[in-house]
Amino acid sequence: MFFTHDTEAALGFVAALADTVPEASDSGDDELTTPAELHALLDTWKYSGRRDGDDRELREVRDARARLRALWLLDRDDAADAVNALLAEARALPRLVRHDDIDWHIHATELDAPLARRILVEAAMALVDVIRSDQMDRLRVCGADDCEGLYVDLSKNASRRFCSTRCGNRMAVRAYRARTA
Repeated sequence: MFFTHDTEAALGFVAALADTVPEASDSGDDELTTPAELHALLDTWKYSGRRDGDDRELREVRDARARLRALWLLDRDDAADAVNALLAEARALPRLVRHDDIDWHIHATELDAPLARRILVEAAMALVDVIRSDQMDRLRVCGADDCEGLYVDLSKNASRRFCSTRCGNRMAVRAYRARTA
């Protein structure tokens, strides 16, 4: 394991949120257009805390999604600046918490803070670990020529190239067909 459980979970959530854009989604459509779609994503990732379930919250989370997709692609120094800006903007105050079935981990906002702020701060806190351990190269974009999916490469030898088995298989089939043509 490269990162703590909460860091891996936060990074996985950021990738899942970022991959709801049309160029990265399985459907080719924006998969975050209704409060219900946002609610389903949050439930899948067991996201705790306040949820308003309204269009304003959806807009704020969509804005956060765009910021996090951009941050994912930055180099280490620029990412550090962006993370510091996110934490300062939210006036983040890290503390240890334990809730639900999750042991001690870090939260830096109150559970009743607006959802988009909590998403940005939790992502920033996870990225602190990534930056400090000099592992920005673990944050990747899918290697498939028709996918912009983001993922965290947690493989031992940092050899993962695709966001999903589906993309890897699709590219293998294309390579096979090109070789046999």
